[in-house]
Amino acid sequence: MTEEYALRCVLMLCCALLSANASNWLYLAKLSSLGSIRDEETCERLRGLIQRQVQICKRSVEVMDAVRRGAQLAIDECQFQFRNRRWNCSTLETMPVFGKVVTQGTREAAFVYAISAASVAFAVTRACSSGELEKCGCDHNVHGSSPEGFQWSGCSDNIAYGVAFSQSFVDVRERSKGQSSSRALMNLHNNEAGRKAVLSHMRVECKCHGVSGSCEVKTCWKAMPPFRKVGNVIKEKFDGATEVEQRKVGSSKVLVPRNSQFKPHTDEDLVYLEPSPDFCEHDPRTPGMLGTVGRQCNRTSKAIDGCELMCCGRGFQTQEVEVVDRCSCKFHWCCYVKCKQCRKMVEMHTCR
Repeated sequence: MTEEYALRCVLMLCCALLSANASNWLYLAKLSSLGSIRDEETCERLRGLIQRQVQICKRSVEVMDAVRRGAQLAIDECQFQFRNRRWNCSTLETMPVFGKVVTQGTREAAFVYAISAASVAFAVTRACSSGELEKCGCDHNVHGSSPEGFQWSGCSDNIAYGVAFSQSFVDVRERSKGQSSSRALMNLHNNEAGRKAVLSHMRVECKCHGVSGSCEVKTCWKAMPPFRKVGNVIKEKFDGATEVEQRKVGSSKVLVPRNSQFKPHTDEDLVYLEPSPDFCEHDPRTPGMLGTVGRQCNRTSKAIDGCELMCCGRGFQTQEVEVVDRCSCKFHWCCYVKCKQCRKMVEMHTCR
């Protein structure tokens, strides 16, 4: 091994670890025993934050409980979207919460960064609209009559505040260092794509006013989509993510498709730098790489959740297990539903 090659390997490792730290704030989801984040001293004790994030915490202590809810929201949505894939967003009790799986510039890392940035924007915006925060409330820029003939009223979600806070808090490591590495550019791009998944799916909700339910007057407000919708959108972007590389264009460094035959990605698309591992085998050197031994699979499916793909050709074992379901449910006046508990035997297939 030459000295130049060794130095290059060290630099690549440092860059990977540096990028990994950018998602360490997700560890906030593991701090449920801490109680509410109410003062500056609490900010100093929060694990996973870099110094700039600690400073933001001190300036905006009241927002941090929403950020913590956003961290949990990101983890929950990741686990839902990837529940049937070889890598299923399993978390660790250490940092980073997804292990070293997301330290590489893969599609999975792209998804984690996008859903995390989106979740902070979503949770902070929701806190604004609920009256939880003094610094923000409803979006009062939405008012008056609309071209469609209804009145803007009610509490429009202040998505602008949520997005701005997400940009300042989530992007802080890459932006504060002025990093121009390909991984930093990838993270920033995917963070913004996640926020755009919320912004581009804002919807108009309305209420009719008038005698006997007539709609003589209709008032409307802008509302965020359900976060499951945001997760679905980002998961679709994951499936169609573009592999990119860094190039210098003029005085700037940008990410362009590695394959010149692919069309350029948009601001709403996810990008990644390197292919994903197969996630088949447990790798003790890579925390979070748990493999698929023991994972449940679908014997009749030909998709990634099927036993053939999920088990990576190792085969699967079948056993009968007893499950308890609610059954024979009846509605009783007034007003409850009473069900029986039914037991049945079902086949469960797990990877060898």
